Amino acid sequence: MEVAMTVATPESHGFDSRRLAAVGAFVKERYVDSGKLPNAQLLVAREGAIVHLSSTGTAREGGAAIDETSLFRIASMTKPITSVAFMMLVEQGLVAVDTPVHHVLPELKGVGVYNGGGGGVPFLTKPTSEPMRMVDLLRHTSGLTYGFQNRTNIDAAYRESKMENWHGGHDLQGFVAALGKLPLEFTPGSAWNYSVSTDVLGAVVERVSGQTLDAFFRDRIFAPLKMDDTFFQVPPDKLDRLTDCYTFVPGKGRIMYDRGEASAWARAPKLLSGGGGLVSTALDYHRFTAMCLNGGELDGARILGRKTIDLMTRNHLPGGSDLSQMSKSLFSEAANAGTGFGLGFAVNIDVARSMVPGSAGEYYWGGMFSTAFFIDPVERLTMVFMTQMSPSSVYPIRRELKTMIYSALT
Repeated sequence: MEVAMTVATPESHGFDSRRLAAVGAFVKERYVDSGKLPNAQLLVAREGAIVHLSSTGTAREGGAAIDETSLFRIASMTKPITSVAFMMLVEQGLVAVDTPVHHVLPELKGVGVYNGGGGGVPFLTKPTSEPMRMVDLLRHTSGLTYGFQNRTNIDAAYRESKMENWHGGHDLQGFVAALGKLPLEFTPGSAWNYSVSTDVLGAVVERVSGQTLDAFFRDRIFAPLKMDDTFFQVPPDKLDRLTDCYTFVPGKGRIMYDRGEASAWARAPKLLSGGGGLVSTALDYHRFTAMCLNGGELDGARILGRKTIDLMTRNHLPGGSDLSQMSKSLFSEAANAGTGFGLGFAVNIDVARSMVPGSAGEYYWGGMFSTAFFIDPVERLTMVFMTQMSPSSVYPIRRELKTMIYSALT
């Protein structure tokens, strides 16, 4: 599949152009003009051809408007890229989806399940009934957690040890060693919890490949896909394109979180976060989604085999269950009902239960700064949405976008 970087006519790809244009107008009026979001960029494509690309709002406070060159922190939209990197190593026969994690990361051998303690008292643990396997990292059933969940004594310990701090804390290998000293929340495979699993998967990629994660991404994924604007650290000559980033504070509205001109993403992170560290553009991420839609290949560059993408985008939750049955997570980038989880992506397994138009087998994810994407292999449809405001749960914009995009199909 050749990916056109010019915008095709919506009608030539089965869209009503007026209805599609209304999506961009809705985002501008409802979210950007009202001040809820600083900016918004929406890219919709069918069969790899862009049928809608709209940008609204400013890149920086009082500055110029965003455009196709604007750089956005994509946070957890890094996770599918890390998952693809791991599956590339699976295809080489170097590791398998059911390999116990401690075979590659011995620091995690013998990690137990929480059985008491914390809050200044030593942790008590009991043995896991199943080892943590690579599939558990890919589908978030590892028993690991995130410090920001604020649910348990374990995520409190993550916060206390600054486990997820990218600057000045651990490097990726030290991060794994520190995790090995803390208990799991549950036996791997028995529940679902949004977690640092994909960061651990990044450490697996480093160990198995012998490359640092940033080098592996650059050499094996970004260069072949011509994703020249995707990186962990924004180069000095591209820093002027990095947008400001905001966070929502109840009672205060949106406040500055990270200024583009003085961004933390301009510095090399000590911890290369395969779970959340990348910066990208809508056009670059469109190339990644087009590669996935096209069965692992784009413009002559094959990243994965067709059947590997097929495996990744099936529901891997035990017993065919969905997140509403398995999730212990306070927060996720997915709606729970009708949503399964594959190897790095949420998967739509029941359109009716999701209560939003879509297709069975559509897969997707989002990031904490309200970015999102979805890939629908039935309708051959992809979307990339960029903005910069955390947390992503403040506004229902993702379901609104999906509803309006699907309503524009003819």
